[in-house]
Amino acid sequence: MAVTSEKVSSQLQLVLENGQDERGNFIFKNKNFNNVKTGATADQLYTVAKALEPLQQRVLYAIERKDDNKIMNI
Repeated sequence: MAVTSEKVSSQLQLVLENGQDERGNFIFKNKNFNNVKTGATADQLYTVAKALEPLQQRVLYAIERKDDNKIMNI
């Protein structure tokens, strides 16, 4: 039985600092951008995220990519 995986959707996620809790741990807020082309490279997503960074009110902590895959038996 052969199984394959196909990327069906991608999302760009900016993780932003949103203050600290009572213990001094950072609190984070995510800003998600849906409908990202599944073929977009990490370099392309990084470039877009860095272009969006100055438009944010919070400090950029991390850039993440979320992919959804469909697993199929072929």
